[in-house]
Amino acid sequence: MIPSRVFFTRGVGIHKDKLASFEQALRKADFEKYNLVNVSSIFPPGCKIISKEKGLSLLKPGQITYIVLAMNSTNEPNRLLSAAIGLANPVDKKEYGYLSEHHAFGETARKSGDYAEDLAATMLATTLGIEFNIDTAWDERKQLYRASGKIINTMNICQSAKGKREGVWTTVVAAGVFILA
Repeated sequence: MIPSRVFFTRGVGIHKDKLASFEQALRKADFEKYNLVNVSSIFPPGCKIISKEKGLSLLKPGQITYIVLAMNSTNEPNRLLSAAIGLANPVDKKEYGYLSEHHAFGETARKSGDYAEDLAATMLATTLGIEFNIDTAWDERKQLYRASGKIINTMNICQSAKGKREGVWTTVVAAGVFILA
């Protein structure tokens, strides 16, 4: 079973119960009606990124669906939280890439998304033998990775939110949803 396609989605949910806020976040992301199986961070060789709309049209309610999921929750008022997925693809479509999950408090969506993207690219760079200084800023390393001719693209999807009033849960999710066949 090797996924041939993937789509990305995100959502935020708010409810007095933590589990229900997670369900609401899944609904906002449009993947609440599937049986979700978390998988790790390998982006399969030849896997194509498709639109969320196209991906959803290929799934059926109740279907077992493999995802890379980032999720975070809080019931603290005004606490900033985020969940992000990063992706890094190699130029050679016969090679695998990486997906990364990042869950944070106190980070903006941009910072959290950039971190997830950087993490995926760094994992891929180490497997491809690209030398870099980990202390270099992400923007500089991004250019270095692309200039190497071995990494074709990187991207991220992130959902952030602030915790709502006291006693109410806020949950954020971001996911890469795999399509088999």
